[in-house]
Amino acid sequence: MYIKKYDLDYSRRYFLEKTAKGAMGAGVLTSLWPLIGNTGEIGKAYPEELQSLEAYTKGKVKEGDVITADNVEHVKDLLDPVAYHQVVQMGRRIRVRPQTQDVSKLFPHDFYQATLKNQGKAALDANGNVVVKDTGKPWIGGLPFVDPQDGLEAFANVTLSWGRHDTSIYAVDDVDLGPNGDVEYSYSLAWCEMNTTARVSDPDGPYLAGEEDKLRYQSVWFTAPNDVKGTSFLNTWKYDQREFPDLFGYLPAFKRVRRFPTNQRFEPLVPGITFFLSDAWAAGDPMLTWGNYKIVGRGPFLGPQGGSWHGDRENWNKDHLLHGGAKGLNFYEVDFEFCPEVLVIEAEPVGYPRAPVSKKRVWLDVRNMAAIGYVTYDRRGELWRSFEIGFSQQTKGDLVQRERNGHPVWSWSYVHAHDIQTNRFTRFNHAQQNRSGLKTEFDVPDAYNKYLTIQAIRRLGS
Repeated sequence: MYIKKYDLDYSRRYFLEKTAKGAMGAGVLTSLWPLIGNTGEIGKAYPEELQSLEAYTKGKVKEGDVITADNVEHVKDLLDPVAYHQVVQMGRRIRVRPQTQDVSKLFPHDFYQATLKNQGKAALDANGNVVVKDTGKPWIGGLPFVDPQDGLEAFANVTLSWGRHDTSIYAVDDVDLGPNGDVEYSYSLAWCEMNTTARVSDPDGPYLAGEEDKLRYQSVWFTAPNDVKGTSFLNTWKYDQREFPDLFGYLPAFKRVRRFPTNQRFEPLVPGITFFLSDAWAAGDPMLTWGNYKIVGRGPFLGPQGGSWHGDRENWNKDHLLHGGAKGLNFYEVDFEFCPEVLVIEAEPVGYPRAPVSKKRVWLDVRNMAAIGYVTYDRRGELWRSFEIGFSQQTKGDLVQRERNGHPVWSWSYVHAHDIQTNRFTRFNHAQQNRSGLKTEFDVPDAYNKYLTIQAIRRLGS
């Protein structure tokens, strides 16, 4: 039990004063990341009321409970505004799981080890790009700023390695609902991303030879239904975050690859979907094409960190958890946990004069700098869309999905993307395989030639 000094009001005052002063440094009782480096645990960094939702709400809501419209007012200040709207207006339910104290469970193993190894080695150069402090070379892997000093440093943690593996291939089941809650579209797709710098599992080092001027290759292609089958897109990201990615697409109807303009990052890839390329990982655009980054808040938060992998179900399916909305088909009933401290970051799309977005707000969990909340505002400043990403280690009881290094997989498990102005809704399930038979895999050695070239997306399309 902590001494009486550290009551609920103490934590609130502490976070308010820290934000007002612009003071940095995660942790309340002690600095967080030195503690993680020594023990891997966060317990001694936070008082009791920040380690338990039951303690924080004085018993009104506790771990093991389900948040509904009946009790959500007790945790309203811990949810992003769209999640709150979903619970109150659409009948959404959210389960509460115990807080993760062992930080290693919030990362892929190699990325976590690189974060510990490379602490303190990152800096922003004169242009705002992340470099190794002593050499000026591109980043070498892991979180570059475990204790970010401003909003841009915080966002670099999300941008430089989306899935936190050198290479990721995701099988995705997508369902898109209309305003009345009816399923209007259903797609099967695959997503591949490969870092060329900041690599953490490659025995040849953090850079692919000859590719140091790039950050990543990323592709997405649709495998069903037949009217979109073969539609494919390829993004090539420069390492210089002031530059726009090259975006190419293969459209089966035209049987050719064409180059797409940058401003199409704010448009649906296919009909009905409420996901934009700009939304990916809450950092779908180069971070210096956005600007005016600022930390607008910090404190505890309820976010989707863990417990949402259903490896015991066929194809990791979550449809047995569907509920809410007009037809009961909108939401997966997923696990949120009480995160002791998040940074709330705002940014504006300064590189996109025609962007339909005026700003985005992102909640970053300081334990692993994952984006556990993300909303955007339209050009009038009205709340517009959310992109909720659930993360989880792929373990369930004795069932464990392992990486090639033998350690449990950590990855995203679902997405809820909601346009609250039109009430159109998209949900992604991270599946074991898509309808074409392509399986989720990590650090596959031949992914570049198979999925990440113009020739590859043409081949995938045909």
